[in-house]
Amino acid sequence: MSTPAAFEAAIDRLNVKSERDMEVGVYLLHRLEELGVKSFFGVPGDFNLGFLDLVDDYPGIDWVGNCNELNAAYAADGYARIKTGSVGAVLTTYGVGELSAINGIAGAYAEIVPVVHVAGFPSLKEQKDKPLLHHTLGDGRYNIYAQAAELFVCSHIILNNHEMAAAEIDRVLSDCVLQSRPVYIALPTDIAYLKISSDRLGVPLPRLLVPNDTRSESAAIEEILKLAEEAQGDVAVLVDVGAVRYNAVQEVNSFLEKTGYTVYASPMGKSVVNEQYERYGGLYTGATTRPEIKDKIENAKLLISIGALKSDLNTGNFTNTLDVARTVELHHGITRVKFSEYPGVDMKYLLPKLTSAIASSFVKSQALTIQVPKWTSPLPQESDGIISQAWLWPRVGQFLRPKDVVIAETGTSAFGVLDIPFPEDAVFVSQILWGSIGWAVGSTLGAAMAARQKGLGRMILFIGDGSIQLTVQELSTMLVEGLKPIVFILNNGGYTIERAIRGENRKYNDVVNWRWLSLMKALGDVDGTKTKSYVTNTKAELDALLNGSAFSAADIMQVVEIRMRMFDAPYALKAGTPVGRNW
Repeated sequence: MSTPAAFEAAIDRLNVKSERDMEVGVYLLHRLEELGVKSFFGVPGDFNLGFLDLVDDYPGIDWVGNCNELNAAYAADGYARIKTGSVGAVLTTYGVGELSAINGIAGAYAEIVPVVHVAGFPSLKEQKDKPLLHHTLGDGRYNIYAQAAELFVCSHIILNNHEMAAAEIDRVLSDCVLQSRPVYIALPTDIAYLKISSDRLGVPLPRLLVPNDTRSESAAIEEILKLAEEAQGDVAVLVDVGAVRYNAVQEVNSFLEKTGYTVYASPMGKSVVNEQYERYGGLYTGATTRPEIKDKIENAKLLISIGALKSDLNTGNFTNTLDVARTVELHHGITRVKFSEYPGVDMKYLLPKLTSAIASSFVKSQALTIQVPKWTSPLPQESDGIISQAWLWPRVGQFLRPKDVVIAETGTSAFGVLDIPFPEDAVFVSQILWGSIGWAVGSTLGAAMAARQKGLGRMILFIGDGSIQLTVQELSTMLVEGLKPIVFILNNGGYTIERAIRGENRKYNDVVNWRWLSLMKALGDVDGTKTKSYVTNTKAELDALLNGSAFSAADIMQVVEIRMRMFDAPYALKAGTPVGRNW
């Protein structure tokens, strides 16, 4: 029989936490690091300061303080886009902070970008007693902001039960990765420091969906093979953004190489496939597509669409005319063959088997007889020295290098960059569906952090004089972080893309003209040693700048004001908007 002393000693042993126990906040950081997060964006606030101490002390993740929460959300978005297979992470405070970030989170949801939004939250006692606390609406509805967040994420949790915290964190983060969408984690101030077991960290988070149902998958492959046989090599592959968001790029490239099929891209799918690949034919944008490309795609005997996102600007304002009876669509979680659907048949698992089936059934040389339009963008010979949209983008194309990361703001930049053939391994990033003006500056910060971690090339941002005024502060954060982007500011006297839609000469499309040469001094480069700024008025000036070896090396942060005509616009914008067609 145990003595009272032995009984008390046994109780003491049960009450002593294992050395493997850790704070809930540290557990969350371990899981984020496991997913590849090395940079955590956000803004400090009193409801997240305790957790921020844990972040600051955590060796594997660096804190990147932003100028505001919206920019922080944009940065997390850009980080996740470049660091495929990982996620972006943003931290805000309760209410005022998280509401400011929602626009950025909504954009990530629309564009299928995995972002983890962690929001500092009132303590359990405060949630129970409901005092008239700052940052609340004053009516006791403490969960109202979490309810708002639910509308823009695929999964969410308020971590009010520390005993379930590890399981709930794992569930939400797994949803983020598997669905490639944002998630929301509300972390109460007291819960962040409660100790929990770290045992679950021994089991990695799931990164892939359950394999396809073999019967459905086999049936889909059989039907696609029949169509491929009837096409006799006349097959066009159209690659879209879903291929990169759902981590199927390697499978797509293998499929293309082993079949020899011609391949094209949508605007959101630009740079997913190497644009120097000999079987790559350019971009398909519906009615505004170059005629030789349009003909090859719309008249192909079989079209295989991979990861399509059929938004207005991604389809030439819904002018793509692709015959369903000749189309196979491969998606995340579903495959469509003509008028039939195969739910649960995911493209990542399907593509290797389809590749093997086609490669063993047909001769590759049959596909190679189909000629591919040459994707080029020749520099026009213009008589004047004014920097035109028609001249600018082909000239930019000559400036680009392999592994460059190019971010184009919603506006003339996003349309202009589309027509440039990219070098091998160069990456294109733009927010074509959500289209939040100013997104590109914050996104460039996150993308530059990810690019540096991945060993990619130069970071190049194209943005208009109107758009940059919304989020310009984040250039100072780039300065602090030692990033060296080249920022091209297209100064065309206001919102040109809006003028192309409506209000050509309306006051609402005008913006104040800033002194761009002085911008970086105001944002932190007081002595002018950390950045260089330029202004170009003519083709000759811009050409000379782009040819300069020091400028091209991008060893320092550089800002270039490009002065352009107010009503000038890229071809794709002119062709795609009612007013633009008359310019």
